[in-house]
Amino acid sequence: MMGTVTDQDTDIPATEHVDQDTADQALPVRRKRHIDKTLLAVSVLVGLGLALMFRGVLISITGDERAKLPDLIERVDPVPESVQVLSQSNVFVDLVSGYTGVLVVDGTEIETVSVEDLGSIQVVPGQQVQLPSVTIFEPGNSTLTFVPSKDAPVSEFAEGEHRAQVIYWKVTEGRERARSYTWTFNVV
Repeated sequence: MMGTVTDQDTDIPATEHVDQDTADQALPVRRKRHIDKTLLAVSVLVGLGLALMFRGVLISITGDERAKLPDLIERVDPVPESVQVLSQSNVFVDLVSGYTGVLVVDGTEIETVSVEDLGSIQVVPGQQVQLPSVTIFEPGNSTLTFVPSKDAPVSEFAEGEHRAQVIYWKVTEGRERARSYTWTFNVV
């Protein structure tokens, strides 16, 4: 015998119909948040400050890039346009291999002596080597170094602006084909 199946005869629960108005009342009521304007303003300022600092670091030019050195000069000291150089600083130029030159400091060309020519200096063990008061050229490194001293043509760097110039040329070509680079620095 066939019968009709009712909700009571099955294990399937009957679906409940929930009224939309009742469902809205069951959820917690959300309040509109109040934005603290002071906190918002400070946050915007901090964010803007960080963005400007990050940009500054990315576009900053320092050291060798700022100096715009010629391709044949690797480094100079004091750094061009330095404003706080110490009076006992030396003038140093690092040229590319195969080049030599002379230094001109405040309009005075300083005699240049190669380290190879200093080989005849007698050195007593444990005693300081006394270098002449000239520009020292090291051919192995292609560097020129001048240290002001009382016996040198420039005895010290007085307070104020100073001008340094390197006149440099390829060793095999001679000074007739020389180039030059000039920079300034300020001593405090």
